[in-house]
Amino acid sequence: MQQAELRYDSGAYQVIKPGHFVVCAVTGRQIMLEDLRYWNAELQEAYVDAATATGRYEERRDHEREAAGEPA
Repeated sequence: MQQAELRYDSGAYQVIKPGHFVVCAVTGRQIMLEDLRYWNAELQEAYVDAATATGRYEERRDHEREAAGEPA
């Protein structure tokens, strides 16, 4: 099986390099393209499930708040 390269957009993705799977940006697990449901177009990252995507969002939000001097 070969890793695909995708460009993530809001609500869809474009295949840049054909393949069978992408890798979750958080867990490193392979995600078969037919199972891919969660990604972040701004960060160009894929996520294995909703909980992982939410965790990444919260982590990034908290980091941005800290950088701005706001409480987490």
